Amino acid sequence: MRLLHTSDWHLGRSFHGTGMLDTQREFIAALIDTIRTEQIDVLLISGDVYDRALPASDAVEVFDDALARIREAGAIVVITSGNHDSATRLGFGGRLMDAAGVHVRTRADTVQDPVCVEIDGATALIYGIPYLEPRLISTSWQTPSHHTGVLTEAMTRIRADLEQQQSERGPLTSIVMAHVFAAGASGSDSERDIGAEQMQGGLGQVAASVFDGVDYVALGHLHGRQSITETVRYSGSPLRYSFSEARQAKGGWILTIGAEGIESIDPVQWPVGRALKVLESDIEDLLHNPAYADAEDAWCQITVTDAERPPQAYTRLKQRFPGLLNFILAPRGPRPMVTSYAQKLDDAVSDVQMCTDFVEHVRARPASEAETALFSEALEHGRIQEAEARR
Repeated sequence: MRLLHTSDWHLGRSFHGTGMLDTQREFIAALIDTIRTEQIDVLLISGDVYDRALPASDAVEVFDDALARIREAGAIVVITSGNHDSATRLGFGGRLMDAAGVHVRTRADTVQDPVCVEIDGATALIYGIPYLEPRLISTSWQTPSHHTGVLTEAMTRIRADLEQQQSERGPLTSIVMAHVFAAGASGSDSERDIGAEQMQGGLGQVAASVFDGVDYVALGHLHGRQSITETVRYSGSPLRYSFSEARQAKGGWILTIGAEGIESIDPVQWPVGRALKVLESDIEDLLHNPAYADAEDAWCQITVTDAERPPQAYTRLKQRFPGLLNFILAPRGPRPMVTSYAQKLDDAVSDVQMCTDFVEHVRARPASEAETALFSEALEHGRIQEAEARR
């Protein structure tokens, strides 16, 4: 039996204002090729199918088409909801789809009800834990109001069912799907909720030991493919959703399961989507250095390090790097000590100086003579209008 662990498709997501649905279609085509060539029997999607709770219609159409093609390729599908999904919307029609080989698990009260797959003498029980929001479930489950509390209860229910199943069926392989931040894992900039979880004194994190007692844990939520333990793993997102993921290899994990359990766990990659490049240097180096030629066809984040902002920096860089999406100014080297803007206000001897001091404070270089003249003209015009209004 062959299982493919994926997660965090985020269908409908954009990248710095650029739509990604065509690239997501490319990924799905590559995924289906993998299902066929690697003879995948079961596809796991561990949460965040969509990028938002109310996905756009074209994202829903892409997923609908994907499910049909995956089933045509011969794979059973098991899906759990993530924190970006609406559990109710994603789970609509779930009981009917079970009969079609698409198993959607979005309800907390079904965590102990596995999908049973039996192929070539191997038996796998797949338990799907949807994203559990502690504030919504801890009261009814009578658990502490944090992720460790609700996941501990979910695993208690799963272990109870697993023990009964093993006594009735004999040897089998147990798989748990969950969407959670596991302690010791590495996040990236595209996981919009991770920062808040880390700031809550670790309450958003769970230890890998919470999942003890099962053979494999297919995690979603973090976008970098990684192993927390040998059998507790993140597949990561199939595409790069932030420049912090520029060097990540995107893919998933393929599990080979025999009658005696898991025989191997191997990575799989999908090299789809436009390359990402992160460049940082002074403007002249960025514009003329041939070492950056491979970034000319990529999506780029470029940091300009000149001590003073070069004129028309963005426009000039855009000519060489049409895929420039994120432009950053970060001057290097010692800079003149700047007093606080409040101090500048106290020291200003005129309205014009107040305006020019503000310009210097926010952009780290003085106002030009032309700018100073414009401020003076605008202030004088304002004074004239105010005097006329008082007559």
